[in-house]
Amino acid sequence: MQLTSKRLNPPLTDWRGRAVWILGGSSGIGRATAEALYAQGARVIVSARQGQALQDFVATRVGCLALPLDVTDAAAVTAAAEAVRSHVGRAPDLILYCAGHYQAMRATQFDLAEVQRHWAVNYGGALHLLDAVLPMLLAAGNGHLALVGSVAGYRGLPMSLAYGPTKAALNNLAENLYLDLHKLGIGVSIINPGFVETPLTAQNTFTMPALIRPEEAAQHMLRGWADGRFEMNFPRRFTRWVRLMRCLPDAWYFSAVSRITGE
Repeated sequence: MQLTSKRLNPPLTDWRGRAVWILGGSSGIGRATAEALYAQGARVIVSARQGQALQDFVATRVGCLALPLDVTDAAAVTAAAEAVRSHVGRAPDLILYCAGHYQAMRATQFDLAEVQRHWAVNYGGALHLLDAVLPMLLAAGNGHLALVGSVAGYRGLPMSLAYGPTKAALNNLAENLYLDLHKLGIGVSIINPGFVETPLTAQNTFTMPALIRPEEAAQHMLRGWADGRFEMNFPRRFTRWVRLMRCLPDAWYFSAVSRITGE
């Protein structure tokens, strides 16, 4: 099949019988996506540090599995990947990295330990996942890797000193993964939401434009996988403008952000 600029991955449309592993599946976008995929017939494995929330999810959902996990523990991620393969009997059809950490930060209140925590969860955990699952995906010659980034990774934003760079790294990582893996039959996608109503964004004290529910975010993602997209950003009424601002000259960009945010 000839791939177009829109359909860069094999489309994922029929989820019946497909196996999905979601890291960061206890709340927010991850939990909503787990629920949406289960409703479509997928067998869902959910991982996160909140074991009780995972058990609540699988309690009434036949065929699902809860694997409590701290993504900053490389050995634990490897063990969890083996448990997933044992449960499914093969490599999962979709692996979604949705684990995340966020705390607003300015350079004037720089906190090294907090910055390092962002890197350990948002980016280091993704690397631990790749180390654990790439061999099984390469051996299978199929499957799909999806990383949840953020529009905060497009360019620098106020209060995003610790968070934004980790999401920029995930965007670059996804592009490199796509270049290496798509020709081997493995799909790769990066999801860059705007503001979504989650436990992470609940700490924001500023008005969040175009705020959406996690359930809406999950439906955007399912449509993106069905369309074979590489990047998904939503809601478009907000993210299209943030994405376009990446193309502005630096002086214009900094001036525009200052006017918009009042910073």
